[in-house]
Amino acid sequence: MKSNAGCWTLPAAAPLIAILWLTAFGMASSDGQATCPPVVEYSAADQTRAADAADALPEGAMVVRMLSDYAVLRDQTRVCSR
Repeated sequence: MKSNAGCWTLPAAAPLIAILWLTAFGMASSDGQATCPPVVEYSAADQTRAADAADALPEGAMVVRMLSDYAVLRDQTRVCSR
């Protein structure tokens, strides 16, 4: 007879999903508003160096796409902290 014990075990990702779900509750402050992470400010010189480094990358470099995504996240964080 085949055992069905495996049918009742949680998938390996279930504990991780539960932890992530529970930590979402920790994202709000005591007044009920979302807690926004701080936005790191970069000097104009640092921004120029970063732009020069990005320009030196080959066309279609994945890092450029990732930097674009990072810029969107920074903009969203700025809106969140207002």
